[in-house]
Amino acid sequence: MIPARYAATRFPAKLMQPLGNKTVIRTTYDNTVATGLFDEVIVVTDSEIIWTEINKAGGKVVMSKQTHESGSDRIAEAIEDMDIDVVINVQGDEPFVNRDVLEKLVHCFTGEKGKMTRVASAMSKSTDATLMSNPNYAKVVVDNENNALYFSRSLIPFHRDPGETVAYYKHIGIYAFRKEALLSFTKWPVGKWERAEKLEQLRYLENGVKIKMVLADYTGIGIDSPEELERARQYLDRETKS
Repeated sequence: MIPARYAATRFPAKLMQPLGNKTVIRTTYDNTVATGLFDEVIVVTDSEIIWTEINKAGGKVVMSKQTHESGSDRIAEAIEDMDIDVVINVQGDEPFVNRDVLEKLVHCFTGEKGKMTRVASAMSKSTDATLMSNPNYAKVVVDNENNALYFSRSLIPFHRDPGETVAYYKHIGIYAFRKEALLSFTKWPVGKWERAEKLEQLRYLENGVKIKMVLADYTGIGIDSPEELERARQYLDRETKS
């Protein structure tokens, strides 16, 4: 499922911006389908413009019935009557999603250990403190089992000892949920840390739900600003020429 809101707060209409010879949302949809992991990939939107964009390309798209504050809420409405167990949420502004990261998320729910997983997400490693200090990038710290301890727009952890090498983990805006966990999410009130950081995944942590994090070699760019859109265009140009 790909939630696609048209009137994004920080960068309105970002999903309809051109990226190569397609729009951002069309690129995200096509790349998700191209992984070959799913029988169905569906865009869920509040916008007739986005609905038309996906529909005219032969893609699957549904309109939200209500107004939603988060992509998770939007997906929850769409899947409520579906006979499913696990759903993957690919953010509409992550156009360079690839098979590797999605496959790792799917594996979080397989086998005996997978039976205990209710929510999973992804992260990539960086040692660039300057880049990671950008508040548009959500960071995450994890425990020894790769369960998320906290997400923040601030740079975490704080590099107190310059003699130590610190690895930072950038949160990748892709999630996987048990259906029951996602439906529970929609019934919980917005938590104080979620409200402060404007990061919806904190609602799970505030309600005692573990988020299993997978480490992915992922160079995608989440588009939250015109500057990131330009970075995405430059990245696509390099990939096309290589």
